[in-house]
Amino acid sequence: MEFAGAAPEVYKAMVSLDTAARKGLDPVLAELVKVRASQLNHCAFCIDMHTKDARAAGESEERLYLLNAWEEAGDLYTEKEQAALALTEAVTVLTDGFVPDEVYERAAKHFEEKELAQVIALIFTINAWNRIGVTTRMVPGAYKPAGH
Repeated sequence: MEFAGAAPEVYKAMVSLDTAARKGLDPVLAELVKVRASQLNHCAFCIDMHTKDARAAGESEERLYLLNAWEEAGDLYTEKEQAALALTEAVTVLTDGFVPDEVYERAAKHFEEKELAQVIALIFTINAWNRIGVTTRMVPGAYKPAGH
């Protein structure tokens, strides 16, 4: 299914939501969050898209390769990035029904309230995109970052 053509109003709303969710966030951090959520959700299209966007934003190959094991990567990711990645995992995989207090508190320690709200919005937005991509069987490979 070509989702944008089949549900154009929903697609436009998702694009607007995505734009609003990214506002004010560091582009590299935003792409790390998007890639990590996409890895957890097994969305090949979004992993492809956001690793390309991360590279275009200046992200290193090493950090992209190790993102799946960020907790074991030592100080390769900043404490702020680690807090965002932990929150991404907790929000994406709600198996216990809640985001653990310590995960939320860790993120709140590194992000001011407005920025934290943006990170949370970014996480639920990429999760929605992942569900669209996985459900409609979007195929990776053809995406090119803007301006490239």
